[in-house]
Amino acid sequence: MLLIRGEAGGTALTGTLYEPGDDPPSFEGAPDEGAPYVWVCDAFYEVESGGQVQQIDDREINVAFESPSPRGFETRERAVEAAKEHVRTQFQRIGLDSADVTVAVEQP
Repeated sequence: MLLIRGEAGGTALTGTLYEPGDDPPSFEGAPDEGAPYVWVCDAFYEVESGGQVQQIDDREINVAFESPSPRGFETRERAVEAAKEHVRTQFQRIGLDSADVTVAVEQP
C-alpha cells in the first residue's frame, strides 16, 4: 500500500494506492480483482454555498466532496502517475496552480 499525498494552500489530500497482496477495497463500485493496482481518493470542487468550509491560503472556500471513484491499473508506474495527476487536479478545482502542489509518495 502506498499513500499519495498532495499539499498546497495550507491543506492536504491523501489517497491510497493498493498493490498486489494488499486487501483491496470491497465497497460498491470498487474495481474487480483483476486490477493489480487500485487507486482510491476523494474528489472535491468549490461550490458557492453548502459543502464544507476550508481555509485555502488566506481565503475561506466551500468545498463539496464526490464519492471516491476507485480506478484499476495494470502497472505500478501508471497507477502512481495517475494518482499524482488526480491529486494535482483536485487542487486545481479549488483555484490553486498545480505547479504549487507538493506530491509525496509514502509507504505507511
